[in-house]
Amino acid sequence: MQWIKLVIGALLLGAVVWLGNSHRPFGSTLPPVARLLSPFVGFWQQAEPLDGPSDEVISAPSLEGTVHVYFDDRMVPHLFASTPGDLFFAQGYLSAHFRLWQMELAARSTAGRLSEILGAATVEYDKNQRRLGIPHSAREVLQAWQRNNEEFAYLEAYSAGINAYLKKLDPRDYPLEYKLLDIEPEQWSPYHSVLVYKSMVKTLNFRHEDVEATNTRRLLGPDLFDFLFPEHNPRQSPVIPESVDWSFEPLTASVPDSLSPAALSFDPAELLEQPAPYLGSNNWALSGSKTESGNAMLANDPHLSLSLPSIWQEYHLHCPDFDAYGVTVPGLPGIVIGFNEKVAWGMTNVGQDVLDWYRLDWVDREQNVYWLDGQHRKAVARVDTIRLRYASQPVLDTVYLTYWGPLVYSDEKDPRRDLAMHWMANETPPDKPFYELGTFLRFMKADSLEDLSRALIGFDNPAQNFVFADRKGNIAQYVNGRFPLKYDQQGRFVQEGRTSANGWQGYIPQEHKPKVVNPERGFAASANQRSTEPEYPYYYNEHFDDYRGRYINSRLEQAGDWTPKKIMALQTDNYSLFAEEAVPALLARLDSADLSLPQQEFLELFRQWDYRFEAEAHMPIFFEEWYKRTYRYTFDELYAATEYGHVLFPEKWRFLELLNAHGEHDLFDLAETPVRENADSIVSRAFEEAFGEWWKQLLSEEWTWSRYNKLEIRHLARIDAFSSGVISTGGHEQAPNAVSSDHGPSWRMIV
Repeated sequence: MQWIKLVIGALLLGAVVWLGNSHRPFGSTLPPVARLLSPFVGFWQQAEPLDGPSDEVISAPSLEGTVHVYFDDRMVPHLFASTPGDLFFAQGYLSAHFRLWQMELAARSTAGRLSEILGAATVEYDKNQRRLGIPHSAREVLQAWQRNNEEFAYLEAYSAGINAYLKKLDPRDYPLEYKLLDIEPEQWSPYHSVLVYKSMVKTLNFRHEDVEATNTRRLLGPDLFDFLFPEHNPRQSPVIPESVDWSFEPLTASVPDSLSPAALSFDPAELLEQPAPYLGSNNWALSGSKTESGNAMLANDPHLSLSLPSIWQEYHLHCPDFDAYGVTVPGLPGIVIGFNEKVAWGMTNVGQDVLDWYRLDWVDREQNVYWLDGQHRKAVARVDTIRLRYASQPVLDTVYLTYWGPLVYSDEKDPRRDLAMHWMANETPPDKPFYELGTFLRFMKADSLEDLSRALIGFDNPAQNFVFADRKGNIAQYVNGRFPLKYDQQGRFVQEGRTSANGWQGYIPQEHKPKVVNPERGFAASANQRSTEPEYPYYYNEHFDDYRGRYINSRLEQAGDWTPKKIMALQTDNYSLFAEEAVPALLARLDSADLSLPQQEFLELFRQWDYRFEAEAHMPIFFEEWYKRTYRYTFDELYAATEYGHVLFPEKWRFLELLNAHGEHDLFDLAETPVRENADSIVSRAFEEAFGEWWKQLLSEEWTWSRYNKLEIRHLARIDAFSSGVISTGGHEQAPNAVSSDHGPSWRMIV
């Protein structure tokens, strides 16, 4: 009996040890629990001192000297090295120390390699990334960056620093995310850094509405479409002021002899996906005439997806060739947004459309051969191998490449199967002395505005509004990127792929791109609004912000005594110009004669609202609910079309124009009712519903704007315990402090 107990006990102990250290016992997705909980190799090893990291000296056999690292009271590392190679080696080393998991996740997700560590759950995501052509175009970018030997050597030093940190890691030192997934970190290479760069390209320059616009035009007809979707807002305040003279002879794009109506042949049943959410940012530079000190000042706050860890990493980098401070994207060497002793630079996203879709005319039923310029052209097949964790066999995916670009969608039932994607980010980089990496390295050691502007010739994408200031008092704003030369309306809708005449006809020359240097008004600013007035001689399309830029420009025009403290207040300003214009439009249409006494009392409180989306305010909630209902009832036919997919919806500024000037338009008639409505009845109905649902909560102060907006900063792996929870903060998408539920100012800088 004793022997039997001993055997059973040994078996149970062995089972516990096996289960505690096994990969996916019985198909579970849990990590090896025993190892995770072990005080010797488990999560306990991730404990950090409460007072932050200690100053240190980084040394390695490959370094020419030693690098001293000092951490300030916010734990920002200040690196001091004797050579640029040593400096970037140390930056790579520290990037790995603090952001290794984030860097690997960014590189893997961009390359379509998440399934190697996550299994079958991410196969479709990986397929899509590869079908977009991102891994292939990243290899072409890598080859381009290699053409500048000196700068590529810095990238190699950065990669070597990352790998030096990896080499010293014991499994017990792996970041916690690696332990939760039970994986090891991957060796880093310059290609990984290019993938990180390409992830930003996709985030910032992948907006496209060709399919949605085509569907909507088909649904509404050309006249109503043109009425609802004008391309120019007459109240817009563009990035480049109208005082700028376009004193050059522009290139022209010829319009093809015939534009095939087949490009607009979509049926309602083929309505497709919605474009990516709008991402906003602010930047501006003030000349000495606008500041209390008499010196130029620069401000920048890029609005991006908010995550833990942050999308940015802050550094001070010093060596004989460089002395710069600012932020970079973990995985990229240098400083992306920042300043040195002589100059400062910042960026916002341009947002112009650099991705067009083409519909192919197939020769064969299998869709292997298509027509182009009256001849047969065969689609080139490329087989991608996607390796899966926990699977013995990889997934093979065939991608077809055409004259226009890849066929991203392959399902026979998917109407997008006929569409080829032509995306600027997949274009082979042109021959240049340097590229995007070189642009930022030149920013870091620039001495003047002229140095900064010359550095822009290497920067193609993602297209950005670059704001500059220097110590001499100069300021400037450049709309910079690689922009296709298009004829009017080209790229706004899906185009016919039968003829190459529908393609891009070159690129806008560097000297013709919009810019302003030392403007008469004393400031240069951008907030993702339209780049220029319509008089700019080149066509471009996309939806742009219509309120933040106007509000910021109006504030900068009025004042002439700006200080850093006042600029901070503007960056965190929760005032909404959109609300300022929308509330009177709603009130003018509200039939208040039949309102009950509680409704009239509530309306009087609402009239006192100051259009600020403060964290503890209540009326912003009612405004949002009232406006959204009014908008939805007005465009009920478009919302009904989303049963099949997605279409375009009119922009806010255009909707307000309809409310103010076209109150009897058929658009305000609800399709679901037998009576004929107008703008007054729609606004009144929306008020009644919003009041009925919200007035008690708002008067009892149970709900505030921050509770309604629910900003939460999530961990990149969506681990709730590592996320922020709901944060009490003000802000609105149309306010300078452009905060939504998961996007907002990701970095704020004033120089």
